[in-house]
Amino acid sequence: MADSGMEENNGWLYGTKVLASDNYDDRPPHCEVELVIIHAISLPPEQFGGGHIEKFFTNSLDWNEHKYFEKIRGLRVSSHLLVDRLGGVLQFVDLNKRAWHAGKSAWEGRNSCNDFSIGIELEGSDSQPYEREQYSSLAGLLVSIFGLYPRVNIDAVVGHCDVSPDRKTDPGPFFDWDYLRAEIAKFS
Repeated sequence: MADSGMEENNGWLYGTKVLASDNYDDRPPHCEVELVIIHAISLPPEQFGGGHIEKFFTNSLDWNEHKYFEKIRGLRVSSHLLVDRLGGVLQFVDLNKRAWHAGKSAWEGRNSCNDFSIGIELEGSDSQPYEREQYSSLAGLLVSIFGLYPRVNIDAVVGHCDVSPDRKTDPGPFFDWDYLRAEIAKFS
């Protein structure tokens, strides 16, 4: 198996830039990671770069910088990981902690998916394809996660739309699940 290049150090993946968020808490006792949820985010919507996502997840976003930010003022959310448009990876929350990414959600009869999932945000939107570099980085992250959490495999990787279908559409119609599987296969 090819090396994903990312190993874990007490819930933090080597090879990632860390921007620690305060928006997390402990998972419930005896609750293991069993799911990975893929999200999409752009701030402001349809705009990439600028560091706004990072500021949002670390509670340092200037609400007055853009009129859209008023709509999300005061929200406290996070994700474990973010893959930017160039394939760069940032980690905000220890993988063993509960990030606040899925909100009201359910998977296979279980509610509150944040309890048993890892959230990975892709810088993107419902209206544009993702970059090949993002798929490559995402595949490496997933291979690392598969090695760390025995209950997680490609069948346990879903979109936000799958766990919150009445509220969410991400990662959106341009997300290529087949291409992701092909990228993951390169690691075997």
